[in-house]
Amino acid sequence: MSIKNTEKDKKISQNGDSALMCSEESDIIGNTKEEKAETIRRLVVICASTGGPKALHKVLFYLPDNLNAPVLIVQHMPKGFTESLADRLGKKCGLNVKEAGDGDKPEKGKVYVAKGGMHMKLTKFRSTYKISLSDDPPQGGLKPCADLLFESIKDIGVDEVVAVVLTGMGSDGTAGIMSLLEKKKVHVIAQDEQTSTVFGMPSSIIKAGAADEILPIGKIADAIVKAVGTF
Repeated sequence: MSIKNTEKDKKISQNGDSALMCSEESDIIGNTKEEKAETIRRLVVICASTGGPKALHKVLFYLPDNLNAPVLIVQHMPKGFTESLADRLGKKCGLNVKEAGDGDKPEKGKVYVAKGGMHMKLTKFRSTYKISLSDDPPQGGLKPCADLLFESIKDIGVDEVVAVVLTGMGSDGTAGIMSLLEKKKVHVIAQDEQTSTVFGMPSSIIKAGAADEILPIGKIADAIVKAVGTF
């Protein structure tokens, strides 16, 4: 074999190795981009109890369908009522609203209502996260419980959370939000006393010093859009 041919073979081998490396790098970059695209960085969580269905209607009615975040709702309701609630809210508000199902991957601009009689949490799923429903015992007499949902968000890939506390008895949401604040950037919106049917839940988060905004029900949708934007 001549020296010339040997050098030629060497160049071919080097070119082949370079092409392979470029191909591998492209795959890595492509996969990285794909993973980033799947991950939703902003999330809206709304919790409500007594007077909640009417309050939810007033909020969702003014939210755009291109909201730059999924919306998760915990409305204290027993089993068998949340599916019809989701249907009514969707029809009246013109949004994609559904009763959350186990394994659902939250999408921007869509609304997921926690299933009555079940706890709703978020769990990590590959490069994104999914909704998980559990039949665990009630927490503080509540099932679903907003505190459990907020706590489940602490260790998954969501950078910013808008937490909205609407009318309702008790203090559900407060403990979960305070726990979430230890690790995440959270913008907290509380419904004001004048427009609340029962001021228990909003009052609790306000007294905890965590409310960034205290607003009448008619201004909450605008505050949500301002916080997360549209796509």
